[in-house]
Amino acid sequence: MSEQQEQTGLRERKKQRTRQALSDVAIALFLEHGFDKVSVADIAAAAEVSKPTLFRYFPAKEDLVLHRIADHQGEAARVVRGREAGQSPLAALRTHFHARLDAHDPVTGFSDHPAVRALHDLLYGTPSLLARTLSFTARDEKELADALREAGDGAGDELVARLAAAQIVTLHHRLALANWRTLTSGCTPAEALERAHADAERAFDLLGAGLGSHYG
Repeated sequence: MSEQQEQTGLRERKKQRTRQALSDVAIALFLEHGFDKVSVADIAAAAEVSKPTLFRYFPAKEDLVLHRIADHQGEAARVVRGREAGQSPLAALRTHFHARLDAHDPVTGFSDHPAVRALHDLLYGTPSLLARTLSFTARDEKELADALREAGDGAGDELVARLAAAQIVTLHHRLALANWRTLTSGCTPAEALERAHADAERAFDLLGAGLGSHYG
């Protein structure tokens, strides 16, 4: 590794640490006071940075929370492209979702860890945060549509791929929201996990009934 590459790597790691620190401060304030009652100025003051500095890292207040799910951007597309030989896109996505449920992955909405539960309560309970997820959804749909165009009988058909991607991304979002509601309703984790798997099976069965001829 050259000295220039090493310096670039150091700068990038420093940026990531700063982003994480700013997000941590913001989320702590949001959880304590409520998202709508905390201003950007409050966050900047608590983090001891200027507002322009904060905006360089996070263009909108909502991004301070959604930063936590950024690692999952493009995950569905990666699953489709990395599926086993002979496995259909929908089968790969179904298997992956069930595996993430068993791992209690926060992206599935199913996690009984107190910190994750608190973050989900904040995300799903704040309309402006839910609305902001649309920007993430649009990017996920585009990447997944690109992956689907490379697979199945619908290869090359942009409309079919985009319609399928929209349905799949929406399915993931709705299942995560349903899982969060189940956990907050008082179900035990074991009961909630059983219901989450059953809901996922029903959802993918319904999806397969419509998209199976192309991606099933």
